[in-house]
Order: sequence, then structure tokens, then C-alpha cells
Amino acid sequence: MATTASVYRNGNYSRNSLGTNNNKVERPPSVNSNPKNSLKSKSLRKSAPAALGAAKDDTGVPGRVRVAVRLRPRNAEERVADADFPDCVELQPEVKRLKLRKNNWDSDTYEFDELLTEFASQKRVYEVVAKPVVESVLDGYNGTVMAYGQTGTGKTYTLGQLGEEDTAARGIMVRAMEDILADVSLETNSVSMSYLQLYMETIQDLLNPTNDNISIVEDPKSGDVSLPGATLVEIRNQQSFVDLLRLGEAHRFAANTKLNAESSRSHAILMVHVKKSVRGRDSVLSSENVDNSPMVKSLKPPIVRKGKLVIVDLAGSERIDKSGSEGHTLEEAKSINLSLSALGKCINALAENSAHVPVRDSKLTRLLRDSFGGTARTSLVITIGPSPRHRGETASTIMFGQRAMKVENMLKLKEEFDYKSLSRRLDQQLDKFIAEHERQQKAFEDEIKRVTMEAQSQISESERNYADALEKDKTKYQKEYMESIKKLEDKWMMNQQKHAGGENIPGLKDESSNAISNGKDSRVANMEELAEMKKKLQKETLLRKAAEGEVNILKSQLAGLKKSEALAKSDISKLQKMLEDEACQKEKLEGEIATLQSQLLQISFEADETARRIDKGGSEEVLGGLDSLMLQVRQPQINDSGNGEKAPIAKLFEQVGLQKILSLLEAEDADVRIHAVKVVANLAAEETNQEKIVEAGGLKSLLMLLRSSEDETIYRVAAGAIANLAMNETNQELIMAQGGIHLLSMTAGNAKDPQTLRMIAGAIANLCGNDKLQMKLRSEGGIKALLGMVRCRHPDVLAQVARGIANFAKCESRASTQGTKTGRSLLIEDGVLPWIVQNANNEASPIRRHIELALCHLAQHEVNAKDMISGGALRELVRVSRDCSREDTRTLAHRTLTSSPTFQAEMRRMRIDH
Repeated sequence: MATTASVYRNGNYSRNSLGTNNNKVERPPSVNSNPKNSLKSKSLRKSAPAALGAAKDDTGVPGRVRVAVRLRPRNAEERVADADFPDCVELQPEVKRLKLRKNNWDSDTYEFDELLTEFASQKRVYEVVAKPVVESVLDGYNGTVMAYGQTGTGKTYTLGQLGEEDTAARGIMVRAMEDILADVSLETNSVSMSYLQLYMETIQDLLNPTNDNISIVEDPKSGDVSLPGATLVEIRNQQSFVDLLRLGEAHRFAANTKLNAESSRSHAILMVHVKKSVRGRDSVLSSENVDNSPMVKSLKPPIVRKGKLVIVDLAGSERIDKSGSEGHTLEEAKSINLSLSALGKCINALAENSAHVPVRDSKLTRLLRDSFGGTARTSLVITIGPSPRHRGETASTIMFGQRAMKVENMLKLKEEFDYKSLSRRLDQQLDKFIAEHERQQKAFEDEIKRVTMEAQSQISESERNYADALEKDKTKYQKEYMESIKKLEDKWMMNQQKHAGGENIPGLKDESSNAISNGKDSRVANMEELAEMKKKLQKETLLRKAAEGEVNILKSQLAGLKKSEALAKSDISKLQKMLEDEACQKEKLEGEIATLQSQLLQISFEADETARRIDKGGSEEVLGGLDSLMLQVRQPQINDSGNGEKAPIAKLFEQVGLQKILSLLEAEDADVRIHAVKVVANLAAEETNQEKIVEAGGLKSLLMLLRSSEDETIYRVAAGAIANLAMNETNQELIMAQGGIHLLSMTAGNAKDPQTLRMIAGAIANLCGNDKLQMKLRSEGGIKALLGMVRCRHPDVLAQVARGIANFAKCESRASTQGTKTGRSLLIEDGVLPWIVQNANNEASPIRRHIELALCHLAQHEVNAKDMISGGALRELVRVSRDCSREDTRTLAHRTLTSSPTFQAEMRRMRIDH
């Protein structure tokens, strides 16, 4: 073991090697065939393939498929059964050699790239098998890691173990994503994944189970295979990736066989897409641009490398006689073996360099077209067991690995210009320039606005200054004028005093008169202007008083409206209270009516006898005969007489005849029709008569009565007869074909009598138990009709409704298990779940028993789990698993809870012990 560890450290941790090449098997040359060439191979990956990206050359770097063998330790059964026998294989890791024992003295020897003993850790398996492939994907290549082997040898453990309880047990999928996220910057790069399964030659999406038929698309030029219909989820952190893996594993098909308690029944395929940006100097594509001008550099598109990692967990090959598969599991095993056989034929053809490779024989080989003989770096881990009982399967697995080692791939670097990124960058720059231009234009407009406002402000200030100066000059001139007038007046008075004796100075007197006259004119003008201003002020005062009056009027009107509104609210409250009182009174009356109706049912037969006595005409004789026969049919306790008198049903056929009775269903007399349909209902209660009634057209006549009659009694008895006929599977299909479920649904909507509703619910419940009629029954309103009949609240009606829902849920559960149905339950889509939860603990045992069964059947399909949790059904399911009186139902609920990851997670969150 020390030698093994040394080889492992010195060679197998190399980025481009799985181990030393000491095999005797002839191998084609490979870049990574020797750990000493690791540096050379790295330079080849970054130079040679990059050149082909520019020149569009089809050459690539050769890379042989690397194969490692992992031995599973003995399990508990093998330690007991094979205790006296040695292992059929012997591993020699130091020389990469495996011995397969033929018997105690002879063995065959094979060489592989790496041998992993039963003591090898999950970390070592990842480092040896998958890490070189993951690093190639990060460098821009496609890579494939695949596990092949017999069922129960540890393929799913090697690849898909989540390691939530023990981190050391993490498988290749989880560890690969850890390395990818550690190397990739999610700010500039992207990582996305798809998770699929190939089941019965159908590609299904494990992340979206409703997407169950994905088509394969091949590029006619490059031959690349893609799945455009698959869900592609971008990965932001490791926990989200683990959650997606857990979700996918919950949707993967598995079954219990003799060889493996959790045998995968489908091939699981994980596709991880890594998109990395590359610096210009690290890419050969960038070296083509010899023009290094700034303009060219700004328009140069970035370069991206797109690597795809494909991890394939193949379903185990198995022999039917050993696995014990039967029924649907047998069909699954056949499909698995056929796809693995097609893969083996392709690998044989590639190993022998055959001109024709049968890639199209299976969807599995089409999906793996790039992994074997394509452009991907591929590592294969074959898992084997030590038991000598399975030596044949072990030998077949070893030979598969030997042939795979001869397959040569041509690795191609997936490097291209990212024109989309360049377009986004140019768009960002354009947006930046547009924003800058808008900012500059806005600043220019703001500056113009500011200058305009400053100019207007200066003009306004100049106008004010001019007005002030003008007013000052006016005041000054007026003052000087008044002073000059006063001086003239004083001077004139002085002159008058001097020349009181009659001396006259004409010139001076005229000048003074003119000045006085001008002053008087100016005062008159000012007085007129002042009077006009007073008039305007009075007018404005009047307008203001009028506006205030209108405002006061509006205020008074608003107060009146508020008062009216308060009175209206008070009246509405009174009316609401009166309506509530009337509703309570109505409920009481309805209860009393239901009680009276149930009492009327007890005297219905007496009323029938009274009606027959008043019949007249030719119908009296017929009704008398029917009446006597009805009494005989209703009293099965009357024994046959000793002289061999025949039973009432036989006597009915002999005396009247079935055809005659059925013809009376169309009689004009209502009482005749009522008595005839009662006789038919009693006849239909016996299984021996049902076929005769249907053949004679009785079913068609009963459905016609439901369509044409308006009598509640006919509704009740006809529905009861149809319910009896619906107990036969052939009759169920006839009822559906003749529109019976539509008529029953319409009758349920019109009927009010609890016994009528019970008969209708019983008929629909019988139809719900037929697997073939599920979709048609739902589309024609059967589920809606059942749910509508719960308005009656009669325990007998509710019991029949619960039985119908339980039958429907059971058929859905069976179809989901067989793989013929996917998606949510139709019951949940039609809104039945709230009623189920409400009545899961009903006091009436028939109702409770059927609803508990319906809960268990709904919970068996994982896709219903989230709806049941949100609808409160989980707590009821836990109660059923603990407190149900029926042991089979209690066991079914317990098994369903323990097998559902979604329920388990929710119970842990809610801290429910189970």
C-alpha cells in the first residue's frame, strides 16, 4: 500500500494523467498517457487547439478514453453466502493489473489505467477519475465522466452521493462542482446545469418532471448534440447545486430487486455548462488581430471558452434470473439492457476502427456521441463486485472497460468570439455617451435659462430704478411748481398792496393768472383719478363679499351631504343585520325541511301504494302485477314453497318479461314509470340480471329518464339502478360512452333529496374506480359533481363522496407507480384537497376511512407533496400513521411518510417526530 500511495502522489495528482501507462494492452498514443508529459500536454491544450479555432481546422489533440476499476467491498449478504469462497478478482494497484479468477489455479490478467480497491476513499476516486476531466472543462474542452457496471456495485454512490451526513462520502458530481465554482468567477463567467434521465428510451427532465419527452437535436454541420427542451438552471453557489441534485434524485425511477434494494431504472445524465472569459494574450484567436490601433482594440470582441461536463450514471446491467424482475420492472430491465448493448456495440466498432458505428441504435449512444470517438476528454470508471456468484457479470464489465480503452477521441478547444458581450459593451458605451450628451445639453439649457433670468432681473431692476427716479423727479418738479406758485402769489399780494391806489401792472397779472389756472387743472385730474380708484375698490369689495357668500352656501351643502351619508350608513347597517337574521332563519328552515324530507322517505312506499289504488284504465292490471312483484322483490325472506315455486326474479321474467318492463319506462303515466323504474332497480341489484338489462336497452332507457324526467323519485331510483350497473367494468365503459357521467352530474346539480344524492354519488364513486376512465370522468365534470354534493352534509352522501375520491386517488397512485401518469393529481387541481383535510378526522367512520385512504394514495406521488404540505394535509397524514384504527392504512401512511424526502424535510422543519 505504501508503494501505491507513492505512485498516486507522484503521478495521479497530475492535472492531465490518470496513472502510468504500464498496460500490456495495445493503446493508441495519447497526450495524457504519461505523467511525465503533463507540462507538455498542458501547453498543447493551450496552443494547438486554439489555432484550429481561428482557421476552422478539424484537427485536434488525441486523447484516449481513460478507464479506472473500482472494487466494491462485500456486503452483508455476500459475507454470509460466500464466506467459504475467495473473491473472484484480485487487484494489484502497484502495477495497474487485475486478475480475474477462473478457478483455484487459473486466472486471467488485465491492465487498466487505475485500480481502486475497496478501501479507496471518495476523494481519491474523484482525484484519479474526474479531476483531470474537470480541469480540461475549465480550460475550454468538453469532458465526460461515466460509471458502468452491474447493478448494486456502487455506480450511483461513486457519482451522485451528496454527502450531507458525511462530507467525506461526497461523490464526483458534488466534488466536481466545488472545483468549478472555486475556479470560476460568477461575476464575469457563468455555470449552468441540466439534469436528465433516459427512461424506457424517453428523455425526461429531472428538474421539471412534466417535461417528459425531450427531443435530441443534432447540428448537421458539426454533428454536435443538444437538448433544447431541457431545463437549464444557472448555478450561483454550491448549496443550490446540491438542492437541485436532491430534487432530481427524488424524481428518478428506482425499484427494489433481489440484487439491489434501490436499483436505478434509468440512466441519469448531468450536464454542466461552463462559460469563461479569456484574456486576449491567453488566446490564440486574439493573435489573429495584428492591428493594435486604439479603435480596433475598442471594437475587439472578448473571447470565451465554453466547456461542457457530462456525468453519466448508467443503470446497472442485470440478468433477469438473478434480479427477479417481473411485470413493469421486467420491461424496465429489458430497456436498460438494450441501451447498454447498443453502447457496447458502438464501443466495439470504435475499438476495431470499423467504418460504421451504430450510433443511432439508441438514444443513449446518440447522447454519448461526443464522449466516445468525439471531441471530449472521457474517463470511465467500471464498478465490480467481489462475489464469485457474479463472475460472469464481472467478466463482462471488465471486457467492456478493455474495449473502451482502445477508443481514441480528438480533443478540441471550444473557444470563440463573444459577439453578444461585445454588443452589450457597445450598447453600454452608447448609453453612456447618450447620457453624457443629455447631461451636457441639460447643463447648456440650464445655463441659457440662468442667463435669461439674470437679464430679466437686471431689466426689471432697471425699470424699477427708472420708475423711482421718474417719481422722484415728478415729486421734485411738483414741489418746485408749488413753491413757484406760492412765490408768485406772495409777490402778487405784495404788488397788490403796493399798488392799492389804482396802479395796474397788466403783464404781471396775466402771468399769475395762467399759473393759477394750470395748478387748478392738475388738481382736477388727480381728483378724477382718485375717484376712479375708489370705484374699482368698491367693486372688488362687492365681488369678494359675493364669493364669501357662495363659499358659505357650499359649506352648508357639504355638511348636509355628510349628515345624509351618516344616515345612509346607519340604514345599511340595519339592513345587513336584517339579512344576517334572515340567513340564520333560512338555515333553520332548511334544516327542518331536510328533517321533513328524511321523514317523507320512510312513508314513500306507502304513498306509492295509495297512488296505485286510484289508477284507472288499462294500467291497473299492469300496476297490480308490478305491485305484487315489487312486494316479492322487497321481501327476499319469503322462502320457496315445497312444490318448487320459482324465485321472485325468475317469476318476474316469466310472467311479465324484461322487455315489457323496460317498455313501461317510457309510459305516459308518471306512476307507471315510477313503478317500472323501481322494478328495474331491484332487478339490477342482482349481478345475474345486469347483463340482460344492458343488452335489452335498459341502461339507455335509464339514462333517458335522467335526461327527460323532472320527478325526484325517478331521479333517485334511476340513479340507484345505474349505480348497481356501474359495479361492472364493462357497464362502466358503456355508461361513460353514452354520456352517463354528464347526466349524473346534471342530475346532482338539480337534485335536493339526500337519498337521491347518495345514489348519484354512489354511481360516480363506482366509475371513479376504473383506471381507463380517469381523464374522461374528470373532463365531463365527475369530480366537480362529487365535490358539489357535499353541500347536502348528509352523512350517507358524504360517505359516497369520500369513497369516490378514494377510488380516484387509488387509480392515480397506481398509474403514477406504473409510469403512465405524471404531474399533479387531478383531485388537487380540481380543489378537492381542502375538503379532504377538513373531513380527515370526521366522526363518521365510513367517511373518515375513505378520506384516510385518499390521503395516503395522494401522498404516494412525490409531485403532490408540496401542495399537501401547503394545504395542511401533512399533519393529518402523520395523525393517520399514528392513530388510524385500520392497521393496513396506518402502515401505508407510515411507509409513505418515510419514503418521501419532501415530507421528511418538512417534518424536520416542523419538529414532528415520526
